Amino acid sequence: MTSEPLRDRIAKISVETVDQLTERDINELSDAAESAILSGGGFGWLSPPPKSVMEDYWRGVQMIPDRHLIIARLDKVIAGSCQIVRPPKNNEAQKFSCQLTTFFVAPWARGHGLAQMIVSESEALAKSEGFLMINLDVRATQDRAIQSFEARSFKRYATNNYYAKVNGDYVPGFYYHKELK
Repeated sequence: MTSEPLRDRIAKISVETVDQLTERDINELSDAAESAILSGGGFGWLSPPPKSVMEDYWRGVQMIPDRHLIIARLDKVIAGSCQIVRPPKNNEAQKFSCQLTTFFVAPWARGHGLAQMIVSESEALAKSEGFLMINLDVRATQDRAIQSFEARSFKRYATNNYYAKVNGDYVPGFYYHKELK
C-alpha cells in the first residue's frame, strides 16, 4: 500500500474578513450553514430554510454596512463563518462594544482548528475597528461553540433559561463577553 506524502494530507485552512462574496462563496456558505443547522449548530435556524432563502440571507449580509463577515476555508471551500456587528449609531453608550453572531463550523470541517481561528480573527477585527469589548450569546446545547469561546477566555456572565424553544421545549442560553486588551 502506497501512502501519500504527509504534506499532501495536511488540510489547507484559512480565515479572512470579506467585503464581497462571489456566487460560489454564497453557494458554499449556504451549504456549510445547512450542514451546521442539520447538526444542531445553526445560528438561530432549527431546520434549514430553502436554498434560495439561505442564499438571499448571505447576499443581504454583505449589504449591511455595520456587519463584518469572517469566513473560514478548508481546502479552499468555505466551511464556517461568523459576523461582527456594530451597535446602532444612536447607541453612543455602547459604541465601545460589538456583537459576535452567526458563528458556525460545518460538521465535515471540525477538528482542524477553524473555530479557534474564526474567533481569533473576529477579535483581531474588533480591535482594529476600535472596539474594547465583544459580546455574544449561544444556546446551551451548542457545546463545541461554547468550548471555542471559553478556550479564548470569553467569560460567561448570564444565563437565560428561556433563550430558545426547540421541539417545544425551552433551551437555556448563555451570554459571554471578552474585554479586548
